[in-house]
Amino acid sequence: MTSLRKLGTSDLEVFPLALGGNVFGWTADEAQSFAVLDAYAAAGGNFIDTADSYSAWVEGNSGGESETIVGKWIKERGNRSDVVIATKVSQHPDFQGLTAANIKAAADASLRRLGTDHIDLYYTHFDKPEVPVEEIIGALDDLVTAGKVRHIAASNISAERLRASLDFSEREGLARYVALQPHYNLVSRDTYEGPLRDLAERSGLAAVPYYALASGFLTGKYRPGATVDSPRAQGAGKHLESERGRKVLTALDEIAAAHDVPVATVALAWLAAQPTVAAPIASARTVEQLPALVGVAELALSGQEIAKLDEASA
Repeated sequence: MTSLRKLGTSDLEVFPLALGGNVFGWTADEAQSFAVLDAYAAAGGNFIDTADSYSAWVEGNSGGESETIVGKWIKERGNRSDVVIATKVSQHPDFQGLTAANIKAAADASLRRLGTDHIDLYYTHFDKPEVPVEEIIGALDDLVTAGKVRHIAASNISAERLRASLDFSEREGLARYVALQPHYNLVSRDTYEGPLRDLAERSGLAAVPYYALASGFLTGKYRPGATVDSPRAQGAGKHLESERGRKVLTALDEIAAAHDVPVATVALAWLAAQPTVAAPIASARTVEQLPALVGVAELALSGQEIAKLDEASA
């Protein structure tokens, strides 16, 4: 049994890979999504990351499709107590922003779609600096007090706003952020490394990085001259144009060959070894894509290998 990791100062214990739910109801239909969720659970996975807005960007979708699929899966499998569900507020077309009223209405809508009476980890999806942190934390604290949310977290937030939020929670004795969801991977280190990570480390927050595989670039399938059929190909392909991207691929190839594991597993293992990181997030459209992701639970990189990747991605 893979050892679970404690999520920051919370009582949540999570598998070292969070399964991204952004593809459910988008590039994976319900049957495919169920198959991926089943395979993830069979591998010991227990940490599902979704959002109320997934996948409103798809023609014909209105948002909440991913939560609905996750909710149906939990109901059919009867495994609610075995999984840690994280979802987010602020981006659903009908529930935009972070006013207190919106946070509460959005949480109720998420609970209905998920078919559960509580959300384990509730993120503010994108910070809204025009809303005072006092209003945001106050509303989140009300949800925790009501038993609708177990723990709160923040995604896409500045170090300044995070500090103000934590200070307010501590001063007033209110629910406090336990985790952070930053954009962070081997080819995008600048957003998180620095003031934000320093603050997370000082405050005991866990990081759960998104775009952990740089939209697929760090799976190694993007190579000079290769064509990849994926909705995210354009975003991932741009990393090939940078010297950093090419250096990182070379280092990943060498380490992956030494361990006889996929390139993606090494990229995730580097993230999982970083200070504050509890579990990177990665999504799988098909069951075949999953072993490379959950393999992070079994792969420990040496200090030398981490240093080699650090250097390539500097």
